[in-house]
Amino acid sequence: QVQLVESGGGLVQAGGSLRLSCVASGSIFKLIGLNDMGWYRQAPGKQRELVATITSGGSLNYADSVKGRFTISRDNAKNTVYLQMNSLKPEDTGVYYCRAGQGVYFWGQGTQVTVSS
Repeated sequence: QVQLVESGGGLVQAGGSLRLSCVASGSIFKLIGLNDMGWYRQAPGKQRELVATITSGGSLNYADSVKGRFTISRDNAKNTVYLQMNSLKPEDTGVYYCRAGQGVYFWGQGTQVTVSS
């Protein structure tokens, strides 16, 4: 099994920044298979949506709404994925979830991000 633990959420004013981290732990064999790592978010009353993903080879994918403001990165040696969020907007508010795997995916418990206007 793989456990994903997110951190770094909080309350920030519009225009501010936050950096989220997600650390994966568990079976080494399953950790090796975490090719795809990424961040998703869910705002109140809305469906969970993709924010950004990164493969072990470094391929990136961003939601249009965060392009130019958010940056995803990963440290494979530490089994960690990061999300640097700049120029935050109130519409970025939500619970941010880490997801990792390939074919079979694991989810973290989520971290709350609240952006005040």
